[in-house]
Amino acid sequence: MNAIGNNIIRLDTVGSTNEYLKNRVRKNDEFHEGTIVVATEQTSGKGLDTNSWESEAGKNLTFSILLKPGFLKPERQFMLNKAIALGLFDYIQSVIKNNEVTIKWPNDIYINNGKVAGTLINNTISGNNILYSIIGIGFNINQSLFRSNAPNPVSLKHYLQYILDLNECLNSFCTFLNIRYGQLINHEHSRLNSDYLNALYRYKEVFPYRIKGEIVNAMITGVSEYGKLQLVSQSNRTIECDLKEIEYLY
Repeated sequence: MNAIGNNIIRLDTVGSTNEYLKNRVRKNDEFHEGTIVVATEQTSGKGLDTNSWESEAGKNLTFSILLKPGFLKPERQFMLNKAIALGLFDYIQSVIKNNEVTIKWPNDIYINNGKVAGTLINNTISGNNILYSIIGIGFNINQSLFRSNAPNPVSLKHYLQYILDLNECLNSFCTFLNIRYGQLINHEHSRLNSDYLNALYRYKEVFPYRIKGEIVNAMITGVSEYGKLQLVSQSNRTIECDLKEIEYLY
């Protein structure tokens, strides 16, 4: 499976690559699986929930990928999140040395305690099938100064101290993602689950969190089949929460 990245559509400026790709697919444009739309400048990039994604034009990668994971049942859709996050994790770990690269649940990529990449996945489901998935990725590559109120953005350039070629970065990332997506196609769920947990930010370490309004010292112990974060408090209470129910405290 090497389809991801075989067809790349390049745009100078667009509001959102996710919205652009979604609109084209809805109009029945015959895009093959693995098609990527990449923009030099994205003016309305979105993160999870209502968050925006800051990206200086021409400095970073802002792109969306079309996948058609019809082999994956909707109730297992979080496995796609894991495969995408691991593809990013693998690529970044291959270029960043002597720094800790992790996946912050559900699918942000961190270098030490800074966010270098984020993912937004929109699945279109009909009945018991995923018709297609649009995966939007914001990846900080060469940006040096961040002006938004985001708490902890970093870029690859912060650590490597040189300018990277964006096309080479995208092509290399596609190589790693094709491997992980191939594992998903081949139902290698145990491997994906294990690798995801081993890469998870703060896994099996005690930290403070605000969970459903309450400050709790807890340890991340896993992720449920449906993508919920699982923790155990210091008082040995088992906790399971969705994204909007937990805040990481530092």
